[in-house]
Amino acid sequence: MIFAVLSICCAANEVAALPVQWDLARLAQTPATYPAEAFSAEGVQALFYEGLPFEGRPTRVFAWMGLPERPDGERAPGMVLVHGGGGTAYGEWVRLWNARGYAAIAMDMDGTVPRGDHGSRPTHEYSGPTAFGSVTPMTGALEDYWVYHAIADIALAHSLLASQPGVDPARIGVTGISWGGFLTNIAAAVDPRFQFAIPVYGCGFIHELSWKPAFESMPPDKAEEWTRLWDPSQYVAAIALPTLWVNAPNDPHYYLGAYSRTYLRAGGAKTLSVLPGLGHSHPAGWAPEEIYAYADSRVRGGAPLLRIVAEAEEGATALAVFEGGTPVSAELVWTRDISDWSQCAWETAPAKLHDGQVSTEIPGDCAAYFINLTDSRGLITSTVCRARNQAPGR
Repeated sequence: MIFAVLSICCAANEVAALPVQWDLARLAQTPATYPAEAFSAEGVQALFYEGLPFEGRPTRVFAWMGLPERPDGERAPGMVLVHGGGGTAYGEWVRLWNARGYAAIAMDMDGTVPRGDHGSRPTHEYSGPTAFGSVTPMTGALEDYWVYHAIADIALAHSLLASQPGVDPARIGVTGISWGGFLTNIAAAVDPRFQFAIPVYGCGFIHELSWKPAFESMPPDKAEEWTRLWDPSQYVAAIALPTLWVNAPNDPHYYLGAYSRTYLRAGGAKTLSVLPGLGHSHPAGWAPEEIYAYADSRVRGGAPLLRIVAEAEEGATALAVFEGGTPVSAELVWTRDISDWSQCAWETAPAKLHDGQVSTEIPGDCAAYFINLTDSRGLITSTVCRARNQAPGR
């Protein structure tokens, strides 16, 4: 089927002032570093770097940092790696990026060091806030809240990595997993020095997601305040840099409906990849090849992912236009029931490809659907998930 006109699925973004302001000029300065002699791992350097004051006292952030092998005089691109809830700085994650030709830094965002397991990792004498991944009412200064420090830590890690000999400061991206993806949503709006951002799982509207009971337990004004100050839905319209959004159809925490709404609200050139079978963990979140191919396309001249540039629904037909290559296959991914996004039973059906366009018939009992395009490398690009008879992403 050939069609002449498609409606863009997302409205023009209205960029407003960010609800919280960070001093980016300060955060763009290279932070002081300190030895972390008690820690060692093959191929990466352990260090502490200076963070922002917490409750009036100085802080330091633990990090692993590594550089790839490269010819003399050649500068490498870089990645800032943001862990999720229950996580810490992962030297393994740094080495994965180093092996692909990137300098990388992974920092502990919870005032701890990478020993023991979640809940038992030790803090240190210069720890900042240790409430990472919590949804609690604001009781102290805004500048002492964990999200404020986490975004500052990301920007400072960016500055530190950019200052390293052999690193190209004009080719640094950021990726985060789960709560790290949540923070990547915000960091992409706050720190325009990044060349691209890849949030995995994390999104906005978390008061509607698995954290809903935490919001319901707060006084309504405190719940509203938290959402207004910290939810990514309040930030992503200000994103101007390119982004890749990666999630699973049945993520147990960041439901696909809210993820799609966050994606639609985001500014900048954006690509979506919804990966069937993707689990929720740090190893699962750094595994998809789409992440590395996208990074290469932004800063190393690699082949881009396919990109959806327009999509629409005409009666019982779903339509989309794509660019960036020729897919080898396309399929409709759909479900009959979205009463619980984490438990949807998804089915697939072939879609038709023709001259940069894809079309497919929508089953009559379909409750929500998206289209996946697969390129010759096996990499997936997706349309936005649309709920039938509702706005996209609902």
